[in-house]
Amino acid sequence: MIYNKMSRNELRELLSENVLRVTFDKKNGEKRVMTCTLQQSMLPPPRQGDGTRNRTEADTSLSVWDTNANGWRAFCLENILEIEKV
Repeated sequence: MIYNKMSRNELRELLSENVLRVTFDKKNGEKRVMTCTLQQSMLPPPRQGDGTRNRTEADTSLSVWDTNANGWRAFCLENILEIEKV
């Protein structure tokens, strides 16, 4: 599916129900393809009391779970080129 400038909330909802392959331009200009999700069953348990600070997302970016790297990553919404369901 070619990215059709869906809203941040629409993309969050799609990610909460699916694993997606998102192609985007990184800030340094490189093209990146990331397999990611926000499905609760695939996310790690929240860490409590480990001294990490709470982070907030900017309205222009989205934090997701990278299923290949097994870690949290983020991308800018305006840099998305393509989205595919895996």
